[in-house]
Amino acid sequence: MTDENTGWGGGLWAAADLVTPMAIRVAATLRLADHIAAGTTTPEALATAVHADPDALGRVLAHLVTAGVLSPAASGYALTPRGEQLREDHPDGIRAWLDLDGSVGRADLCFVELLHTVRTGAPAFPHRFGRSYWEDLSADPDRSASFDALMSTRLSADAPSIAIGYPWGQLDHVVDVGGGDGTLLLAILRAHPHLHGTVLDLAGPAARAAEAITAAGLDGRASSRAGSFFDPLPTGARGYLLSGVLPDWDDDHAVRILRRCAEAATEGGTVFVIDHSAEGGSTEGDLRMLCYVGGRERSLAQLHDLAASAGLQPGPHHPAGTRTIVELMPSG
Repeated sequence: MTDENTGWGGGLWAAADLVTPMAIRVAATLRLADHIAAGTTTPEALATAVHADPDALGRVLAHLVTAGVLSPAASGYALTPRGEQLREDHPDGIRAWLDLDGSVGRADLCFVELLHTVRTGAPAFPHRFGRSYWEDLSADPDRSASFDALMSTRLSADAPSIAIGYPWGQLDHVVDVGGGDGTLLLAILRAHPHLHGTVLDLAGPAARAAEAITAAGLDGRASSRAGSFFDPLPTGARGYLLSGVLPDWDDDHAVRILRRCAEAATEGGTVFVIDHSAEGGSTEGDLRMLCYVGGRERSLAQLHDLAASAGLQPGPHHPAGTRTIVELMPSG
């Protein structure tokens, strides 16, 4: 790899490099770090273990040394501190996000079509793979499970803060709309022992939520229901949660989701949007939403504009870890 400070192209070439990121993602997908940590360290042995071409893998391993992921060892290769991050059991959990067979690693491949998105405004994923991101997940149970697991992992860090960031217990019953495997709802129910809740999501996530509810011993207070947030939602709850849902959709679809929540919350209910604020937020995350699904990260003002289009008026907002809980009330 060209030296960033003195080599041709300098930092710009290093920032634009595609070779190194793909080599690292191949290493993540093949779980090379786990094999090396377990004692399989020579190119030949690694090629056998991961069912790879020995010559091609050997050349990738050599570049991973250049990239600072591996170091030469007497018996083959060893992991550097950077390489240790590719282990499955590393606390940062990065490997699964880079796995090219997983829901996010595969989706990142659509960035080679970013020019298409910039020229047309259309998401890159369908241009790359011939179907939408959601259709692609639905077509593969392993990728769908990968998506749920990654979203759950990302949410788990903030779930305790969200659970105490609002007095959820006063609501009696909440519906976590698009609640995946139930990670957030279960955290909230544990913190508020008299609260009841329902996870609503597509059939696959709803089934996984049901399993998680049973495993948590909360069958008496929680349930899961298969459904779409584009269809009428169950009524009667006092809180409707949208956590990490709206950034996945363009404005028209986001308004439709909010409108369904507003319709269900008319009897004194409140809609709660729980997201990272776009103020000073991640431009990388915003481009992911654009290229994957045509969605976007939104500021509080942009969220309020969407809410108004859906018949909701803004209420207070509350910090919760790296996220914000925004209250929206039906205006009718």
